[in-house]
Amino acid sequence: MPAPAWDPAQYLRHAGHRARPFTDLLARIPALPTEPPRVADLGCGPGNVTTLLADRWPAARITGYDNSAEMLARAAEYAGPTPGGGRLDFAPADARTWTPAEPHDLIVSNATLQWVPGHAERLADWIAALKPGGTLAFQVPGNFDAPSHRLMRDLADSPRWRDRLAGTLRHGDAVLAPEAYLERLTGLGCAADVWETTYLHLLTGDDPVLDWIKGTGLRPVLTALADDPEARDAFTEEYRIALREAYPAGPHGTPFPFRRIFAVATKGA
Repeated sequence: MPAPAWDPAQYLRHAGHRARPFTDLLARIPALPTEPPRVADLGCGPGNVTTLLADRWPAARITGYDNSAEMLARAAEYAGPTPGGGRLDFAPADARTWTPAEPHDLIVSNATLQWVPGHAERLADWIAALKPGGTLAFQVPGNFDAPSHRLMRDLADSPRWRDRLAGTLRHGDAVLAPEAYLERLTGLGCAADVWETTYLHLLTGDDPVLDWIKGTGLRPVLTALADDPEARDAFTEEYRIALREAYPAGPHGTPFPFRRIFAVATKGA
């Protein structure tokens, strides 16, 4: 199956909700070992949250990496010198193979590693690339058993769609359990802080859960059916109906629970 085609505008429609886990992740990152620090944002997307790194470390040299040309084109507007004397730039890279060319103080990844098969095997490479006392921090969705994902997989596996969509969607093994991340990171010699949070997003508008998922989890389906707009629209309509039942609108909006897993691992000095 082709890699998902990304739509920065669709992704950013829920930018406020999507940024919240990143700010919560940053709040738990300890002091970095050198000043100014060298920082990488792996899977930077449209770059809007990468700018928060420059707010936290104004003098840092920060590079956001992504494998989507569309996302990098949107992120380019943020590139350049930062008010604190640092610099923010962006570059293409694939998290399946990326390894820093120089030691880093911080490698951070926000809602990216679930798209990287075998990412747990890459943790050792990234920690090895940290300076002593440096930190690897990441956040991944932990909601692959939620109705939003189950319904999508069930529909893709139904008789009407399974021939077109077999193997397209991720399953629960796209990420590890929090305990497994803790074991791996401590086994790599890090002081690890691992936790999970379920956010209760209150979404507004028509079919807001579908609108959210069209920016992320549904991208593989939309990509696989891109050459057949009629089929793409038919799948989306079936999925829309199922989501309306699973996530009914309330008087103030549609509640959308979203579990996320966080890890902050600091390398021994």
